[in-house]
Amino acid sequence: MSTTTGTTKDRIQAATIGHPVRTFAITAVAMFMAQLDNLVVSIALPSIRESLHAGLSGLQWTVSAYTLTFAVFLLTGSTLGDRFGRRNLFVAGLAVFTAASVASALAPTIGVLIAARAVQGLGGAVIVPLSLTLLSASVRPEKRGAAVGAWGAIGGLAVALGPVIGGAVVEAASWQWIFWVNVPIGVVLLPLAWAGLTESRGAPRRLDVTGTVLATAGLLGVVLGLIRGGDAGWTTPLVLTGFIAGGALLIAFVVWELRTDAPMVPMHLFRGRSFPLINLSALLMSFGMFGAVFFLSQLFQTVYGDSPLASGVRILPWTGMPMLVAPIAGILSDRIGGKWIVTVGLGFQAVALAWIAAVATVDVDYVELLPAFVLGGAGMAMFFAPIANLVLGSVRRHEEGIASGVNNTLRELGGVLGIAVMGAVFSANGGYGPTATKSPQQHFLDGLIPAVFTGAVILVVAMLAMWLVPSRRQATMHAAADDAGTLAADRAPASQPGDHADPQQEPEYIAQGVGGPVEGHRDQQTAGAPA
Repeated sequence: MSTTTGTTKDRIQAATIGHPVRTFAITAVAMFMAQLDNLVVSIALPSIRESLHAGLSGLQWTVSAYTLTFAVFLLTGSTLGDRFGRRNLFVAGLAVFTAASVASALAPTIGVLIAARAVQGLGGAVIVPLSLTLLSASVRPEKRGAAVGAWGAIGGLAVALGPVIGGAVVEAASWQWIFWVNVPIGVVLLPLAWAGLTESRGAPRRLDVTGTVLATAGLLGVVLGLIRGGDAGWTTPLVLTGFIAGGALLIAFVVWELRTDAPMVPMHLFRGRSFPLINLSALLMSFGMFGAVFFLSQLFQTVYGDSPLASGVRILPWTGMPMLVAPIAGILSDRIGGKWIVTVGLGFQAVALAWIAAVATVDVDYVELLPAFVLGGAGMAMFFAPIANLVLGSVRRHEEGIASGVNNTLRELGGVLGIAVMGAVFSANGGYGPTATKSPQQHFLDGLIPAVFTGAVILVVAMLAMWLVPSRRQATMHAAADDAGTLAADRAPASQPGDHADPQQEPEYIAQGVGGPVEGHRDQQTAGAPA
């Protein structure tokens, strides 16, 4: 009798949890597709520029349109999944992403491509966070760490192989095929996800529609001003309107978030020192590093005449290093503290960009650039491996989900702002094509060098911000003084992941932990994967 009861209970629990292997396969492939797509676009930018006769602003928007919508709707996607069903939203996100891939591949103009990329970002903002939530809900607590770690490794693989895969596709076919390859994958995944994933919901949360609209419109205005300022002039009506209207809307967003009962970004998280400084450092890291990578991904094709595939292979030391360094960085961060690992990693990235800016010439040998690429990749790994624990360690247990989501959103926005600002530096000093006195290669380098050096300076500021983050001991002392040990109680061992009875309730605290493969999961240390 007891055996029968136990077996029935196990079957009910298995039905509730879902099939872990099947869920992992579906969610990992979907996440890999979404992460890979943004990376392969970077290596295809020179081909897109020639095919669609795009200028700098068009290329900037091709990348930023995806990242901007991804960042803004990252938190919204998780909220909608909790309310309407995570499987339902995941399937909808897949459908949107696949349809937008078709539109991108068929885009006859750069404007159509930008619009399609924005829709792709919307689909990605649903796919990536919900893939982690669905996977976590399907795995028993004692095996969740391994499953999420493997999911994170897939994300790291997308980062490492993105430039090579993108270069191979562009060289073998055309830039359109970096989008066409998504279509059969999406078409196969849609019925598999619908039939193979177990539906789950979280605690219903009110959607902050006003906050989402204000943030989207405000950021769009500011980014528009930054991107158009270099070409149209910083005092033109369009640019000034973008800055003024965008700034006013962002101020209105902050005011709204302070007053609403269900804020998209709870402003009380920023009252202390740790959380604001960690997030400032993260935003500036993305600003400097990914703003520079936007131009470095074009360097080998535009200046040195390499093929897309050769360019991807040359960039591989940068993108592949996190796979090797991240595990070591994770172990060291447990021993000496993540703050110092991240600080040194930011310093490595700053040195790497300064190195490239110092040695880049029309006839530089690749061997002279290689150490900078290795150092930059190692620095990225040292940043992403411990950053999740730093973010989660700066807030209370019940705030971890939203804190991780805010951190990832700010990192994505940092990349958008970096591309916009460093694009303005690039256009003020150089550009594409020849001039009366300069070759196309030299003209491009004249813009790239100050843009990349700007990224190095920004990374130094990020390093200083991280250095000012209170140590673990200081944070504990301050927390104890502020609330008489409430924070310590929130982090008692009984609240650790894996102690929850309901396997579908625990993933809520990591539902918004995206951007690095295992954001929000305190037991895992892996390299992050920027979208």
